[in-house]
Amino acid sequence: MANWKPFSMSSSIPSRPVKVIAVTGGKGGVGKTTVTANLAISLALRGRATMVLDADLGLANVDVLLGLQPRWNLSHVLSGEKTLDEIIVPGPKGIRVVPAASGIGQMAALGTLEHGGLVRAFSELSLPLDVLLVDTAAGIHDDVLTFSRAAHHVLVVVCDEPASLTDAYALIKVLSRDRGVGRFRVLANQTRAPGEGRDLYQKLARVCDRFLDVTLDYAGAIPYDDFMRRAVQRQAAVVDAYPGCIASQGFKNLASRADTWLVPNGARGHLEFFVERLVMAGTGVGALQ
Repeated sequence: MANWKPFSMSSSIPSRPVKVIAVTGGKGGVGKTTVTANLAISLALRGRATMVLDADLGLANVDVLLGLQPRWNLSHVLSGEKTLDEIIVPGPKGIRVVPAASGIGQMAALGTLEHGGLVRAFSELSLPLDVLLVDTAAGIHDDVLTFSRAAHHVLVVVCDEPASLTDAYALIKVLSRDRGVGRFRVLANQTRAPGEGRDLYQKLARVCDRFLDVTLDYAGAIPYDDFMRRAVQRQAAVVDAYPGCIASQGFKNLASRADTWLVPNGARGHLEFFVERLVMAGTGVGALQ
């Protein structure tokens, strides 16, 4: 799977279900982009054709984290200058990255017509794909809610800071109350002691159980590792640069769990349906199952 190639939409290869996972966190600085990149590569190492959509539409940085230099980005797709196929850049271990538009303010405030443009772009995509990871922006802005609601699974990244848990709860509350999302997976990042991740999850779960009608699942923990800092300095994913370190093992464990997450019963799994859900979520159409 390391070097999978585009194929024509007229190909006889049947369209495959695509698992869509939104990686979010409420608060900035919890490491969700690092989680997204390393999870993507870890899934690719398991033989999954994986693509990352950088959905931080104002401050994109997946490409920076991985040392990529895209010439084109989503703004060129929305303007009609390029197709989605043409802007995708190859990443480590065969992953593909859809770069967003860093520093272009209007990309952070897409309207209904622009979301419709995304639908058309993704519907025409000609890549065989198993998993799409969506790296959302921080906060509870409309684009974060829209991308999260359209995904099959929402992975909420938290760390051992009061603001991280507070903001994660706020995100879960808004997604549950306003967007009809009922299930979330919680990942503790940069844990420094055994059991710390489970403790953070339980703190969040207790508050959610008391005030919200949602289901939370523990997705595991990524331990603090100085090799992570070294990898960031090298503009590389830690699972690629230092595959034997404890953080890399944490990401591989996460990928193993994510491999078991199914496209929910009754949900359509093909990529064009994900972008249809995007538009429905963005326009406030009723809760999606």
